[in-house]
Amino acid sequence: MSTPTLDTELLQTFIRRSLAEDIGPGDYTSLATIQEGRRGKARLLVKDHGVLCGMPIAKAVFDYLDPSCMIEELLSEGDDIAPGQEAFYVEGPIRTLLGGERLVLNTMQRLSGIANMSRVFAKAVEGTNATVIDTRKTTPQLRFLEKYAVVIGGCENYRVGLYDRIMIKDNHVDGAGGMREAIEGVHAYLKANDLDLKMTVEVRNLQELDTVLSIGNVNRIMLDNFELSDLKTAVHTIGNRHESEASGGVNLDTIRPIAETGVNFISVGALTHSAQSIDLSLKMM
Repeated sequence: MSTPTLDTELLQTFIRRSLAEDIGPGDYTSLATIQEGRRGKARLLVKDHGVLCGMPIAKAVFDYLDPSCMIEELLSEGDDIAPGQEAFYVEGPIRTLLGGERLVLNTMQRLSGIANMSRVFAKAVEGTNATVIDTRKTTPQLRFLEKYAVVIGGCENYRVGLYDRIMIKDNHVDGAGGMREAIEGVHAYLKANDLDLKMTVEVRNLQELDTVLSIGNVNRIMLDNFELSDLKTAVHTIGNRHESEASGGVNLDTIRPIAETGVNFISVGALTHSAQSIDLSLKMM
C-alpha cells in the first residue's frame, strides 16, 4: 500500500498550534529537572491491538522541535499492531522528547483508531464491488489527518469539504423548491462560474430516485437510509447509468448485506466519528 501524502503546510500549522497549546511559555517541569542539552532515547510502545498510523506526524513533530532528533522505525505505517510491540525509537535532547511526547501520542492514538476502524470496515466488504468511503463527520481542524488515517486503514476519501464536490441533499431540495430546480440550478451555477465539479444527489425513496433518473445529468445517486429490499431495487434500477452510493446508519452488522446489493460506494461516518483511540505510550529507555 502506498502511503498518502500529507499537506506539509497544514501539518506544520497543526504542529505549531498544538505545541503552543501544550507547552505555552515553557515545559517548566522538564526545564527544572532535566539538564540542558542532555540527550536520551525513548521508544513508542504499543499497548493495544489495531493499525499503526501517524509515523510521519511523529517524525515531523520531533523534527520541528529539534532537527537533531533521530527516529528509527521498527514498524511501518499501516502495520497491524499488538500489545508489546515497539513502533519506533527516537533519540534527541530529553527536554525535546518530553515536550513532543503528548502531541505525538494524542495524534497517533487517534489516527491509529481511525485506521483500525477503517480496516475493519474495508475487510467487511472484501469480495464485493463496494468501496467504503468516509464523510465530513470529522474533528474540526483535524480533517486532513483523519482522512489520511482512513486511507491508511484501507478505505477511501469522499469530498474534502463543501467546495470540491456538489452534494444535493434533502435540505437543498427543499430549499430550492424541488429536485429538478436543485439539479438545474447546480448546472447553471457551475457553467456561470466555470467550475468543473462532480455531482451527487441524495434520494430518500424510490419515488425520488425515479425523479432524478428522469432528470439525469448527475454523477452519483446517494440512497439514504433505504431498507435493504428497496436498496436492491434502487441499485438494479440505476444500473450503469450513474454511480450508486448507500448511506445512513451503516454499521458492521449491516454493511455486508448492503455491499452485496451491488452498490458502488458505501459512506460510513463511523470511520471518523466513532473510532476508539489505540493505546500507545512513549517511554524513556
